[in-house]
Amino acid sequence: MSQALLLSERWRGGVPRLTFFPAIEAGAGFLLLVLFSNALIAPLLSDPADPDGGAALRLLWPPVYLASVMLIALSPARVWRTALRAWPVVVLAGLTVISTTWSLDPALTLRRSVAVMMTAVFGLWLAARFSWPDLLRLVAAMFALLAVGSLIAGAVFPAFGVMQEIHPGAWRGLWWEKNTLGAVMAWGSLAFCAAAAAARTAAERRVWLGFVLLGVLLVLMSTSRTALLALMICLGGPAGIALARRGFGFAATAIFLLLLGVSALIGVLLVGPGAILEALGRDATLTGRTEIWAVLTGQIAERPLTGYGYGAFWALESGPAFWVRQATDWPVPTAHNAWLETALAIGVPGAAFALLLVLSGLVISVRRLFSGVSTYWALPFLTSWLVVSLSESNLLEQNGLVWLLVSMTLAKLLADRDH
Repeated sequence: MSQALLLSERWRGGVPRLTFFPAIEAGAGFLLLVLFSNALIAPLLSDPADPDGGAALRLLWPPVYLASVMLIALSPARVWRTALRAWPVVVLAGLTVISTTWSLDPALTLRRSVAVMMTAVFGLWLAARFSWPDLLRLVAAMFALLAVGSLIAGAVFPAFGVMQEIHPGAWRGLWWEKNTLGAVMAWGSLAFCAAAAAARTAAERRVWLGFVLLGVLLVLMSTSRTALLALMICLGGPAGIALARRGFGFAATAIFLLLLGVSALIGVLLVGPGAILEALGRDATLTGRTEIWAVLTGQIAERPLTGYGYGAFWALESGPAFWVRQATDWPVPTAHNAWLETALAIGVPGAAFALLLVLSGLVISVRRLFSGVSTYWALPFLTSWLVVSLSESNLLEQNGLVWLLVSMTLAKLLADRDH
């Protein structure tokens, strides 16, 4: 396998270089990133209660996967090396496919897990193909388009871009509901900050900082308190890193605040997410989430080692999800917690493996605190994502932007020695 990849790389190196290839690759990467964001197309073509989406949306993804494979074919050896170094990301995605063997609905799990794997595969290509500065610019450009589109949707087409029945007046932009807009724009604001740190000119830096203001505005218009908390991390993180690099005094202060924040996060994970929920100004049940979590803990205890198969637990009306819905007295669609959702899909060992993988990414980011541009994105992103994961099922999402960004970031951290 490695010999064949080496030969293909030599053959590609012997072919005359076409200067437009990098531009085509960057353009294709940008387009696929926009598609994985599910902006606009998902609300128009599918139902948020159906993870598989409508028939038209399902037809969209095979060409996306084919395009990803074609991009990989342009530099297979590079992607292969990235996959070997970032093997935990591959294993985590692969566990969803393996869960087909014990799934409550093997056919459903196979279909959905292939989507999870292909999302991670595209993330691996992004990590292998682009340097950190170029990758940050590409991701920021995608978020910039989504921000402008959401601004137009909310201001010009409020019937589409603003929620009407539930949470009336809250902006949802190009997605189904306000929390998605808030989370995406919080991470978009971070991408703009990171791109500004990697900017080649002062003019480029000013452009990205201008988009930060737009991202903040959209988070505020979404009225999502969880997104507001994530935004504080996404803005405070790059600012703290920049201060740390200015000198010993700033570094000591930034490291102290970082350790304080990490300690607080660990404390919340150990004691429970109720503290964060109350800090957000909400009842600790957070619209019944903790009641769901209490019931799901019992369901996980029934199959702790394997779970129920990726995507299968909530799909069967007469399955174990029936008893969760009976106990909570409402049609629960997800666990509303990334870690419980992962344990339901691939078992407690799988969820623990995922947590260790994310924590390893955080450790690598901290080690790079004083050099390179990677930590401007990776450290605040993974930290804010961990916070959001307490109340959202945002890990191992099929064809999802969050899983794409998580897999891309972790793969880049694990595989790229040039940071």
